[in-house]
Amino acid sequence: MEKNNNSLRRMVYAAMFGALTAIGSLIVIPMQPVPITLQTLFTGLAGVLLGGATGALSQVVYVLLGVIGLPVFSGGKAGLGTLLGPTGGYLIGFIVGAYVIGKLMEVKKEPGLAWTGFSLVVGNLVIYTLGVAQLSLVAHLSLAKALMVGLVPFIIGDLLKLITTVLISLKLRNVIKR
Repeated sequence: MEKNNNSLRRMVYAAMFGALTAIGSLIVIPMQPVPITLQTLFTGLAGVLLGGATGALSQVVYVLLGVIGLPVFSGGKAGLGTLLGPTGGYLIGFIVGAYVIGKLMEVKKEPGLAWTGFSLVVGNLVIYTLGVAQLSLVAHLSLAKALMVGLVPFIIGDLLKLITTVLISLKLRNVIKR
């Protein structure tokens, strides 16, 4: 019975963090071609609090909601075209980033402030690598130009989101059981 409860708990958490990421996409500071949102905050929290597999699953839930047509991508966008468009690499990056963050968190029995911050930085690098790569390819931008529009404007905001994520996760890690 404990295994069934654990599986159900993981599914509920995955759905909840997928929904939180969708809510984070609605809080937008419009920029072209990549807007500023709170999606990475919830992606990071999913990885830190849920671990690799469940954290990634939460982002799969989020991306699938958008692909099937619910307006959950930034700015209320939806559909496969968004996933295949210039910013779709960031969406795939949320899945891989949450997985990497979660796996790094699982390495330590009691991950502290520094390890949590490190895990989030690595996960954000994964998100940016996939996001900037697709932005460069789809929008036909040089790598330097893609970095200037798809990474540089977000560094300060992402550092603030990273700090916020660490602080929230330290408060919630004993409440949310993997």
